[in-house]
Amino acid sequence: MASQSPRRKSLITELGLKFKTDPARNFQEKFETKNSSPAQIVVHNAEGKALEIAQKHKNAYILGVDTIGSYKGEILSKPKNTKDAKRILRFINNTTHEVISGICIISTDKKGKIVKKISDFERTYVTFDRMTEKEIDAYINSGESMDKAAAFAIQGLGSLFIKKIDGDYFNVVGLPIFKMKKMFEELGEKLV
Repeated sequence: MASQSPRRKSLITELGLKFKTDPARNFQEKFETKNSSPAQIVVHNAEGKALEIAQKHKNAYILGVDTIGSYKGEILSKPKNTKDAKRILRFINNTTHEVISGICIISTDKKGKIVKKISDFERTYVTFDRMTEKEIDAYINSGESMDKAAAFAIQGLGSLFIKKIDGDYFNVVGLPIFKMKKMFEELGEKLV
């Protein structure tokens, strides 16, 4: 897995799958929406991470994933600092925004050559309740928002402010598991 996300690692571990993490360190993620949709951006990022790591692993499947939030055309990635987290949470407060994950799976042969590459994305709509300024500050002070796309975690304290979701819950956590399963099946690999 070309990721260092503890949430993705936990989800794959809970599935009982054997895997290794080898985070992409050199690929520069893209976050500009000028000529690309949010879905195109996350697929580009997932592919870039997977391609970087595929060069180092023979006879393997490489999984690259990227997750962002999006609202009114703005990309909501991980906040840069607490001020940015507050800006993001105020922006999505009492709204329905998207969480989009790009996913790329690459298979390599015994020589390390790329045999096949498939990519896709998953979109989930998240409806936030109205948060007071005091709640926003308390949530930021918890530290939970700092390493999460759109500055919240659905599986943590952030769940207290989510009215509903429309789509894949695990996508919001950071790994669209059902989509991943279907993509592995397309490559001829059953996960169960």
